Amino acid sequence: MTGSPTGPAHGATADPEVLRERALAALLGARERTALLTSCVDDPELTAQHSPLMSPLVWDLAHIGNQEEQWLLRAVGGRDALRPEIDSLYDAFEHPRAARPSLPLLAPDEARRYAAEVRGRALDVLENAPFHGSLLTDAGFAFGMIAQHEQQHDETMLITHQLRSGAPALTAPDPGPAPAFGGPPEVLVPGGPFTMGTSTEPWALDNERPAHQRVVPPFCIDTAPVTNAAYQRFIDDGGYEEPRWWQERGWDMVRRNGLGAPLFWRREGGQWLRRHFGRIEPVPADEPVLHVSWFEADAYARWAGRRLPTEAEWEKAARHHPREDRSTRFPWGDEDPTPERANLGQRHLRPAPAGSYPEGASPLGIRQLIGDVWEWTASDFLPYPGFVAFPYREYSEVFFGGDYKVLRGGAFSVDAVACRGTFRNWDHPVRRQIFSGFRTARDATAAELTAELV
Repeated sequence: MTGSPTGPAHGATADPEVLRERALAALLGARERTALLTSCVDDPELTAQHSPLMSPLVWDLAHIGNQEEQWLLRAVGGRDALRPEIDSLYDAFEHPRAARPSLPLLAPDEARRYAAEVRGRALDVLENAPFHGSLLTDAGFAFGMIAQHEQQHDETMLITHQLRSGAPALTAPDPGPAPAFGGPPEVLVPGGPFTMGTSTEPWALDNERPAHQRVVPPFCIDTAPVTNAAYQRFIDDGGYEEPRWWQERGWDMVRRNGLGAPLFWRREGGQWLRRHFGRIEPVPADEPVLHVSWFEADAYARWAGRRLPTEAEWEKAARHHPREDRSTRFPWGDEDPTPERANLGQRHLRPAPAGSYPEGASPLGIRQLIGDVWEWTASDFLPYPGFVAFPYREYSEVFFGGDYKVLRGGAFSVDAVACRGTFRNWDHPVRRQIFSGFRTARDATAAELTAELV
């Protein structure tokens, strides 16, 4: 397989015990988050469908256990199936989200017991698993894949909590005020080749592979994501009333749904308010804008005389070290994320103010490329040259060429195990319930090109 998930984790040795500890920590961290998201509400809230766009929380809980059973107990451990009769119930491709409440799902207590039993047996498998000899076991890939899968569903469940109309289910400390950012509003990224994707990151998923060369002309990109205050200027200037800023499908979406602001915003008493995990609060001016669709991001960029960055431009801005002429794992280098570098892992249930996390900046000074908000790019979701589906087609391949746009960078809602400089997310361009924002870009001018050559 081209770009197969082999080799030790960065910062670790090939020592199986080191890899085992890494996998154990990832699995336990994911389960701790799952438990919080499913224990903070009563059973009727777990079984209710709070939006046709989302599953009942109890479906996610049992689905997490079922995927773990299929891959860790059966595929890696060679164990007999515990509950083969429920495989089809929790097959995400067999049943659309809107139809899942009508299925004979496991009740909350039964779903908890099932997930716990699977986890206990999975830890037994982990204790004795060889971390070599197959694509699933090399460097603990299957365990990393399952930890990422659970964290991705934890993000999905957090979206469901935001869509709930009841009392706040979750609280967390705010990131706090950021020091005033006095840097330039945009940064020139030099043109030329760089390495996109990865063939060495051991837990990278198939759509991130393989590493390959891309050539990107010089471009300018926002130093930080677009803020609520900046987006309000677009609204105040009639952005939702002027069709020239919108692609045809986007304009149709605006007209049919009567859109005039990001999801969860409302105008009251001359002030913009938003609903945030059950609470009504003034829209924070300095936070990155959140809950906007690709069409809204694209319209704002056109209004501002700019555009969305391509996926290749975003990754070059996030990973290419111009002085060392190499691609790093993260904007700040190869070290794992820390709380000082990025807003990840649902530590704060909101983005930090734009310009935060100077320790997480790229060598060119671009901030918040990892964490805070998923960032829409201009690119369709397509395979890289040499792509090979692994370990199953339904993770990525069936989505290529469809109506999906790529998002990059992660958000406050996603854990570090499922976020890196090569990680690719994708969704329909109409989606607004996800924790999505954006930054804009533009082509470099002739004067800037000349200055770059001097």
